[in-house]
Amino acid sequence: MDHYYRSKDLSRFRDISTGAPELAKSFFDWYGAVFEEGALTGREKALIALALAHSMPCPYCIDSYTTTCLEKGSDPAEMTEAIHVAAAMRAGACLVHGVQMLEHLQEKGM
Repeated sequence: MDHYYRSKDLSRFRDISTGAPELAKSFFDWYGAVFEEGALTGREKALIALALAHSMPCPYCIDSYTTTCLEKGSDPAEMTEAIHVAAAMRAGACLVHGVQMLEHLQEKGM
């Protein structure tokens, strides 16, 4: 195997129940409930999931939620913008931690 990611593995996601079926059932029940329509639409939840899939990164989730977003009516421009939002949030979170560096430098008299 020349890499870990194989797109065909996504279809085996439920196989994670091997060895701990009760925990897997709890996870899949919860996961399904999270993605039901609620205060957010299924389309909105899929866009959030797609954006997070890119910022984590999870190639399986990217594959899955690209398809889900299309099925729920999102277009490539919306999907791309959602990814940019996630990227900006990740970059901002990285940069704001620079304040810790500045505090440390100040403590050292610099």
